[in-house]
Parts: sequence; structure tokens; C-alpha cells
Amino acid sequence: MSVRTVIERGPKGRKAVAFAVDWPGWSRGAKTPDLALTMLESYRGAGMAKEFDAAGPLDVVEDRVGTGSTDFWGISFSPSRSEQGSMGAIEMDRKIKLLRACWTFFDGVAARVSAEMRKGPRGGGRDRDRIIRHTIRTESEDFAKRVGLRIPEEGALAPDALAAYRKAYVAAMRSYNRGEGKRMQSWTLPFLIRHSAFHVMDHAWEMEDKDLSGEAQA
Repeated sequence: MSVRTVIERGPKGRKAVAFAVDWPGWSRGAKTPDLALTMLESYRGAGMAKEFDAAGPLDVVEDRVGTGSTDFWGISFSPSRSEQGSMGAIEMDRKIKLLRACWTFFDGVAARVSAEMRKGPRGGGRDRDRIIRHTIRTESEDFAKRVGLRIPEEGALAPDALAAYRKAYVAAMRSYNRGEGKRMQSWTLPFLIRHSAFHVMDHAWEMEDKDLSGEAQA
């Protein structure tokens, strides 16, 4: 089967994003749509080879204009036509499984990279622990609120607390998919899962790109 792919262009045409609708976490941005597609393909096996490599060729099913954040960050910040309404049980289970795989990959990268990160424009020179804190706090204290889950400030940072939070986040998403709770205004549940997975993978890849472990050994 082909990979349903969406092109999202910034309103001013400064950047574009390509993402796989059915593969949460698989999303890349660049200066042009063609470059974004090339980047997306190049990340097919980047840490999630077992999941992504089994997929077929990219197939663009939608070419849309995103928000101003698309131009600024090169990131998708709104749901596509394919990410509307509730999901069936099979689709929901599959996307949650992929989100969990993204969490596992992120945790594995965080455990093996150097504490100090290579300096550069991406991330403003943050070290490993700051990237970890940012990733977990943004998801637990911002994204999770959209499905009614309230986590205290820094409440998910401890290892045992992180596992409990993730379990609660999945439970909250399942409840939302059943129609419970206040509805999101501009986001949808499929987009929330995709954005959560992307955020985790993007920062995992950032840590890999900036890892100094190999240089230290050399």
C-alpha cells in the first residue's frame, strides 16, 4: 500500500511540510514542497525502520495551505482533510501503538547520547537534558490539556511519573475519541496524535544530530 502523504505550504511560501497521514511521527519540513518530500523519504528508516520501512511509496493525496507557523517553523500546525472526526477502534489502536513506539525511540536516544550537545542554530544550543525537559513538558502540560488531562508543572519529568502520565494521556485520548469531554476548537484527535508523535521524533532526531558521543570516543 502507498503512504498517504500531505503537502502543507506556508501562506507566504517560505517553507513547506510533508507528512504521512497514517504514520504519526513521520513528518519533515523544508524550503519547498519537493525538498520536504525528499526529506520525508530520507527519514523513512531513521530510528523507526521497522515501522516506516514496511510502508509503500509516498502518494500525495492533499496539497494544502497551513498556518503562519508553517512558514516560520516548517512544521504542520493544523489537521488535514483526512484528520477529521473520530477514529475507528483499529485506526485508534494503530496510531496509539505508533505514538508509543515514538516514545520508546525518544527514551532510547535520550539514554545513549551525550549530555552536552553540538552547538548550532537548531534548538538554540540546548543540551540533552533541556531538550528532554522541553519535549516532555510541552506534551504533558500543553498538548495533553487539549483532551482534558491536567498535569502539574514539571509533574511528568520523574521517570516513574512519566510512565504514569503517558498511560493517562492515552486513556484521555481514548475517552475523547468516544465523544467524552470538551471538543477542541482548531485541533482534532488524529492531528493531536500526529503532532505529539512528530514532536517526540523531531527532538529525538535533534539529539542524534547533535550527539557528541562518537567524537568523545575518537
